[in-house]
Amino acid sequence: MKTFACGDVIPGCSARFSAVDEGGILSAVAGHAAADHGVTDVTPELVAAVRSHIRAA
Repeated sequence: MKTFACGDVIPGCSARFSAVDEGGILSAVAGHAAADHGVTDVTPELVAAVRSHIRAA
């Protein structure tokens, strides 16, 4: 199981995600970023930032 806290990348955000694998986290985070933060252009740098904060649960 993997976990990610959005606040690690977007200060002040309390959203947390968990999934079986990194792909599940990235998919959930992409939807959250668009819906809650207005981020529709997921750059390689943003993906790298998210990946660097994904933790094993």
